[in-house]
Amino acid sequence: MVVRRWLRATRGALGFLTRLPVDHRDGDWDAFRSTPAAFPLVGLVAGTLAAVPLLAADVLMSPVVAFGYLLTVYAVTGIHHLDGVADLGDALVVHGDVDRRREVLKDTTTGVGAILAVAITISGLALGGLGLAALPALTAVTVAIGTEVGSKLGMATMACFGRAPYEGMGQQFTQASTPGGWLVPAALVLSAAALAWPRPVALAVCGGVAGVCLPWYWATRHLGGINGDIFGAANELGRVAGLHAGVIAWTLL
Repeated sequence: MVVRRWLRATRGALGFLTRLPVDHRDGDWDAFRSTPAAFPLVGLVAGTLAAVPLLAADVLMSPVVAFGYLLTVYAVTGIHHLDGVADLGDALVVHGDVDRRREVLKDTTTGVGAILAVAITISGLALGGLGLAALPALTAVTVAIGTEVGSKLGMATMACFGRAPYEGMGQQFTQASTPGGWLVPAALVLSAAALAWPRPVALAVCGGVAGVCLPWYWATRHLGGINGDIFGAANELGRVAGLHAGVIAWTLL
């Protein structure tokens, strides 16, 4: 029974967090919502696949490798999470109270804030990839994987401890996940990060989690909680933060 539940949760997580061709079955989505550990597990899968172009870091020029990494990230994970970045960007720049920000967050119109937020996010990912491409290939791959796992652990943390202000995608996660469900994935990921080599991998994992906390904090303070857009934005911003943390750690250590 436990194995079946984990299989369902993993399929549901792969279907939601990636563009991989996974066969969906009844119960997969519900199993995923109530199994926070599926987030970092999918981060491991997606991060490994997205890091494949970085294997050429010792052979090809850095800009070529970085562009290949950028393309592979979105080929594996899709671009639907960027919609959260765009909506968050518009909500960030609007003037008004909580209700006005929520209204803008749901609005399908693309504003200047959305364009700027997406541009900064993609630029941050591309420049982080450029930094990775300058590292030894194996180091670049492990940092990229650690980043993806860290950002997904951050999303699991949001699901377990966050609060949704109204019905929607965010509430489906926050209501189905409990703080107790966070302990196992957090213990496994943080223990692996502490033992990981090279050392920048640990900083990449921590950076991925920290990057998720930024939109979470802002949404809790200015929106009254987190919704599906914040989950998507947190995924993208956590990845960017983790990449740069790993590259900076390699440079300084």
